[in-house]
Order: sequence, then C-alpha cells, then structure tokens
Amino acid sequence: MLLRPRPSLLLLQTFASLPLSRRASVPARRTLSAAAAAAGTASPGDAAPAPGPPRKNTRKAPSPPRVNVNTALFLPPGVERDAAVAAEMVIPGSNIVVGPYAGDARVKEAEFVKSSARARDCPKDDRPEFAVLGRSNVGKSSLINALTRRKEAALTSKKPGKTQTINHFLINKSWYLVDLPGYGFAAASQSARMDWSSFTKGYFLNRDTLVGVLLLIDASIPPQKIDLDCANWLGRNNIGLTFVFTKCDKVKKGKGGRPDENIKEFQETISGLYQEPPPWIMTSSVTGLGRDGLLLHMSQLRNYWDNTAV
Repeated sequence: MLLRPRPSLLLLQTFASLPLSRRASVPARRTLSAAAAAAGTASPGDAAPAPGPPRKNTRKAPSPPRVNVNTALFLPPGVERDAAVAAEMVIPGSNIVVGPYAGDARVKEAEFVKSSARARDCPKDDRPEFAVLGRSNVGKSSLINALTRRKEAALTSKKPGKTQTINHFLINKSWYLVDLPGYGFAAASQSARMDWSSFTKGYFLNRDTLVGVLLLIDASIPPQKIDLDCANWLGRNNIGLTFVFTKCDKVKKGKGGRPDENIKEFQETISGLYQEPPPWIMTSSVTGLGRDGLLLHMSQLRNYWDNTAV
C-alpha cells in the first residue's frame, strides 16, 4: 500500500539562523467556537471512572493557567496570520489557538499494536501518527497513560530508559500514538545509546504518516542542553513538533526554579531559533493538567492531515 505523503504545510516550524523578528499582538474580538469551549474540560464520552470514597492526601487539580492573548501564539492550519483571536480561543496553559480543523478529541479505545526494533518494521498502513519523544525520565509513559486513560498502555518504570523499541498504540482504530526510546539515559551503554539514536532518526526521516512530534520537556528543572539539541535536529530536518512541558505540578528543591520560571527560560532560549512561535502546552500526568487541550491540539493537526493528504 502506498503511503500518503505528509503535506508540506504541516511542517509546523522551520528553524532559522536569525532571531525572531516580530511577534504581532493579536486583537481580541472573535467569539468562542464550540471546539474551543471544549478545551480544558473533560469530554462527556471520555470521562474517568466514577470516584470512590474520598482518600487522604488526594491532589486537587489546579485551575488551568491561561496565557496572555498578546503572547506569541501558534496559529494552526486554517487560521490566517492576521486573524483576530479572542483569549477564549487559546487552549488553557498553552499558546495554541483552536482553529477550524479542531474536532472530536475523545480517546474511546487504545490498543497496543506492536514493538519495532527497526523503523522499517513499523506498521505499514496509512493511518496518521504522533510520536512521543523526550529524555528517558521526562515522563513519556506517564503522559501516554494519561492521554489514553489506560494505566498500563505504556509501561512505566522507576528505571529510566526502559523503552528501547518503537511502540505503536492504535487510538480509536484511526490514528497512532508512538512511544519512542528516550534519549540521554546515562546508564545505557554507549553502543546502545548510538543504536537508539540511529533507528529513531531513521523513523523520523522516513515515516510519511508522521503528523508531528510531541517533544516532552521537564518543567520541574531548568532547560537542558540535550533537549535543545534534539529540538534543533528536528527543526533542521523540517519535522513539525509541539513542546509538551511535563511535571508542571512539581517544584524540586535544589534543582532551581518553579515550573513556570523554567518554561519561560526555555522559551526565551529557543525563541531566537524560530521564524514562527512553536506550539507549546503545560501538562501534568498527576493532576490531568493539559490532557484535554493537548488532545484537542492533536485533533486539529490530524484532521488537517486527513483533509489534505493525497
């Protein structure tokens, strides 16, 4: 079966050697769309199981933070550069505008399909997919479990670097969520780290059904050079990405900075590398922060891909 090529417009960001020259303020005048109204709230058909008796020390999910409408917004496919954007059209805790391609973001079914030791062994159908990438202890498996609401969709472990294959999960029988090997795991052998890097890059460069990469960044610690290097490689190879800040509920003593401060520092560090602002969103697999917003963001990219791929 021939795979449909990725639309060129879906290459969301392009790195440039020049700093970002302008960040236009967007006047607020549009009304909230139905799709935007769903951002940050649980979908009726995707609700968590009914809660049992109250438990001690139960964490209370914080109110989703909002970004100022005058920040550098990510305009998805279908939204014109000079479009007027109301604050309610921005997904809470992100810079992502909800556009006309946003649709049903519910995860009704999640099924593990296969693990592939080589990129060429991955599923060969034409379903679109999102790859989840990040450092070995950034919380990739926890995010996948949170998105699918399956406790063991992706096996979590206290030992970083457990994922050593490309793992495909079929969502709603229509698209894939792909768990990739983590990078930067110091305890792995040098040869293993090189092998993981090699076949992961092969996957990125040859996967025609790849809609975009969710690059996970640990918000509980200051920016890490290895994350910046990874973002730089993806950008230079025209691979669309979304920065997903994880662990936004945590403040680590002695590690420096609050999550919001670390996120701001990361954004300031990478801002000069982009001609356009990349999409980003704050998440927490513990409180559920950002789950619905991230799924909504993925739905509009996926629907655009479905409507333009040939």
